[in-house]
Amino acid sequence: MEMERVFGRAAALQDRVNHYCPGCTHGVIHRLVAEAIDDLQVREKTIAIAPVGCAVLAYNYFNCDSQQAAHGRAPAVATGVKRVLPDRIVFTYQGDGDLASIGMAEIVHAANRGENITVIFINNAIYGMTGGQMAPTTLPGQKTTTSPFGRDVKTMGNPIRVTEMLNTLQGPAFLARVSVHDPKHVAKAKEAIRKSFETQVNGQGFSMVEVLSTCPTNWGLAPTEALKWLETNMIPQYPLGIFRTPEEVAK
Repeated sequence: MEMERVFGRAAALQDRVNHYCPGCTHGVIHRLVAEAIDDLQVREKTIAIAPVGCAVLAYNYFNCDSQQAAHGRAPAVATGVKRVLPDRIVFTYQGDGDLASIGMAEIVHAANRGENITVIFINNAIYGMTGGQMAPTTLPGQKTTTSPFGRDVKTMGNPIRVTEMLNTLQGPAFLARVSVHDPKHVAKAKEAIRKSFETQVNGQGFSMVEVLSTCPTNWGLAPTEALKWLETNMIPQYPLGIFRTPEEVAK
């Protein structure tokens, strides 16, 4: 009897074991990105720009051409690739340390110029690969290796809401913040990520999706506890939603 296949590996994902810690949601987000690429049938002309950080090996997982960028410079590299090869679909995949700290200038100016690229921004409120230091997105009072008594906003400032900041610029076409802490929100994240790629395919300009993600290892929590911590603590600080769409920009 012939069986109908209802679920399988996305063609835009390579068949290999990843290096992420147990419970890390990078793997979930990788799949959502790959499914968007498959849905739009653009895999053969997609170029991924890998960051420095936990996702530095992203080029080993996405089944498309890839380019490594120096720390924080992925939007600048993506800009160069897109301008030289305007028919390609170019996306960056960056963590909060990479994008919101050393790469803040690059993301702001790429967005302000309205570069026709897609940015997948992973916000787990901490530096992952380098040992759990405080990031620009670390929550008030959150303990890290460089804020062992908790982030003190009087001396360390408040967390930076990158999506809201970029929403003040005229350049972006699509901006959203989503989460992957439960199936309902994973489905919404998939829709937003697909829309961000669709924005580029249609030549409508800069798009970014900020994805709230977990880091069980550096948070010191079990995977299920980390999902709950994200829901309870991160979402109030980083409200979910669609901040801008190409349709609104066109009005």
